Amino acid sequence: MTYRDVASRQVLIWACTAVGARMPVAMAPLALVFLVRERPGGYSLGAVLAAAYVIGEIVGAPVLGMRLRPERARAHLAVGLAAGAVGFAGPGAFPDAHPVVLGGFAVVAGAAPAAATGGLRTLLTALVPERAAAQALSVESMLTAGVWAVAPAAVAGLALGVAPRVPLLLAAALMASSVVGLRLLPAAWGAGGAGDPGGAADPGDQDGGGRAGDPGDQGGGGRAGVSSLRVLAAIWPVYVTGAASLTLLGLSELVLPALLEQRGIGVGWSGPLLTGMAVGGGLGAFAYGLRAWPGRLRTRSVVLMAGTSVCVTLAALTPGAAATAAALVVGGTLQSAAMLTRNLSLREALPPHVLAAGYSVMYAAAGAGYAAAGSLAGALLKVVAPSTAMLAGVGLTLVLTAVGWWGEVRIAGRSSQSGGDAVPPAPVGSRSTAPGPEGAAVRGGSDPEGRL
Repeated sequence: MTYRDVASRQVLIWACTAVGARMPVAMAPLALVFLVRERPGGYSLGAVLAAAYVIGEIVGAPVLGMRLRPERARAHLAVGLAAGAVGFAGPGAFPDAHPVVLGGFAVVAGAAPAAATGGLRTLLTALVPERAAAQALSVESMLTAGVWAVAPAAVAGLALGVAPRVPLLLAAALMASSVVGLRLLPAAWGAGGAGDPGGAADPGDQDGGGRAGDPGDQGGGGRAGVSSLRVLAAIWPVYVTGAASLTLLGLSELVLPALLEQRGIGVGWSGPLLTGMAVGGGLGAFAYGLRAWPGRLRTRSVVLMAGTSVCVTLAALTPGAAATAAALVVGGTLQSAAMLTRNLSLREALPPHVLAAGYSVMYAAAGAGYAAAGSLAGALLKVVAPSTAMLAGVGLTLVLTAVGWWGEVRIAGRSSQSGGDAVPPAPVGSRSTAPGPEGAAVRGGSDPEGRL
């Protein structure tokens, strides 16, 4: 249960591959805005292109994630990432193309590689011992925080210092490099692939945790597809709280410049403040994997989301830049930990053959939460002060968190009344492999992990 369990050559290769796949995602919205900002109505067009990209992600993640099969994982991911590289290269190569053409490229860039996040996350947890799953996901969160901290500065520097098309061309090159990195990783995960190095969870290890067993039918047949959809739909509360987590993050990013202007603070401080929030996220992920934490996953998630909401509220109400920065750093730390509880809840609740699809649906839900925050902020900023808009977003986040928590408690109660079976009816013969006394985090009455 230490980070030493994650340190290996395969994980290092995975990390390089993940950076190549995720840096373009972090660069895309801002890069599209810089690409067209000098056109008439450029900022509006940039916002439309960024929205097209996000819509592509939201649609592509669940659709392609559902089609991702453990036995053919590498081939599926490689095709999606290669198509995504083409989607990024198009606007970079033809920056003066008609807006409809640019929008088409943006949709392809968002949709084609959208299953890569879930696929790579599943592959990472298959490369490490079962007991190190929390540490592996913490490492992934730290890597993601680093990517999101670097990407905005890289886009702005290249677009303003070299040429507006360069960030998109770099994104295309990075995504193409991730296809090469996949060749050095296992072609599959689970049975016959990357395997599960740690085997079943150690009953005495609170960090191992069990998860729903792998159904015997992993093929793409109709019955398996329908059953996989039922299993994914049964854990909807996890997606709701995942969306709530990104709603707060999106709210902070999108409203912060206007909030600083409202207080007479230079808008240029928004970049360093958001970088501090991303760094806080990385620190939170690191601390998260250092020890076992008490309580059930759903309880920890609610506590962390409440803490994040308090931090964003303080950022909205405190007048000084230093106090705002401190609130955002602490908020980023708690938000990162909250998102990790959601990913670990998915790992506990889903059988291995649909885990990548579950992560992809979570990715889409998080994107929807971010988009909801943007829409809410855009509408409210026309009629209220930025601080009020942030407080309204906090209210939306708390409502989503409460709905998700209520859903998890309700599902857990039904499972307890039906005899404690952690798996919903008819999931194609799935079974729990957890040797401990408790069931899955969402569909069972308790949390088997004891580490978050």
